[in-house]
Amino acid sequence: MATQVEAPRTVFDRQYGSRAVLTLLAEKWTTMVLFALAGGTKRHGELRREISGISQKMLTQTLRRLERDGLVARTLYPQVPPRVEYSLTPLGQTLGALVCAICDWAAVHYGEIEAARCAYDAQKPETHARWPDER
Repeated sequence: MATQVEAPRTVFDRQYGSRAVLTLLAEKWTTMVLFALAGGTKRHGELRREISGISQKMLTQTLRRLERDGLVARTLYPQVPPRVEYSLTPLGQTLGALVCAICDWAAVHYGEIEAARCAYDAQKPETHARWPDER
């Protein structure tokens, strides 16, 4: 009787834990919040001013999710009015270095990506292969 060998789990498997982490990192505002906090401790208003386009609600939700995941620390100072600061945890700092590298890559290669988009868009529509989700 042959025994079936279980295939190793990868990030492509929904039950694999690192897939949930990658999903978190792929969320629209997560990378920008982590990048902003990689520059040091900030208050909510500072983050909101720095991250153009983020609403107060989305910033709050993103910070809470990152705090829950152990990537961001929230410090409340008991004073009037209350002061709250956000910073990367030691775990968040390990990710912050990677996020900074990705943001640096994006800044260096943005022009190349824009040129590729323009070249693609300039082609006749018939030359574009249809993607499965464009049906």
